[in-house]
Amino acid sequence: MRVSWAGADEAGRGPLAGPVVAAAVILPRRFDATGINDSKLLTPPQREEAAARIKDRACYCIVVSEVAEIDRINILQASLLAMQRALVGLSKSPLGALIDGNQPVRDLPFPGQCVVKGDQKYAQIAAASILAKTYRDQLMRDLSFHFPEYGFDHNFGYSTPEHFRALDKYGPCALHRRSFAPIKERLQLCLEI
Repeated sequence: MRVSWAGADEAGRGPLAGPVVAAAVILPRRFDATGINDSKLLTPPQREEAAARIKDRACYCIVVSEVAEIDRINILQASLLAMQRALVGLSKSPLGALIDGNQPVRDLPFPGQCVVKGDQKYAQIAAASILAKTYRDQLMRDLSFHFPEYGFDHNFGYSTPEHFRALDKYGPCALHRRSFAPIKERLQLCLEI
């Protein structure tokens, strides 16, 4: 039996380092969506509280697309593929999927509908946004123990001045996306020296 519509979103398209994470969520009927919003509009404690409530009550699937896949097929395709995997990985089959953004997710066994700024319009997309963001942030904090010089525990791989200083001093590490221009440029400089 199919249950209501799922929401899907990703976190981590913009950083220079680390994976992209996608989540798909089916919220139960009568789920209290108070405080469920676009993850970027919530504070870290609000996100953590919301994620715990979602995980406790909802059907969800979280999928990681690693750096090698991002570099091989590009960040947009890796994000779409991760969302497709998350939606197909749900333990319940939804009536359809509401997908944040304007790019369709292909190869779904149910209808999919793109929604621009969907994480601000639909609770199930916002819930997916929250799960993807909290999972990725914790993953980057965990990975920072292996690469402490880059500050991944607080910049999460994004383009901060501190991150660029570390890149200039240490060069890229295994978590850096070599297909991204700032990393490509630094790798090229290393080859020229």
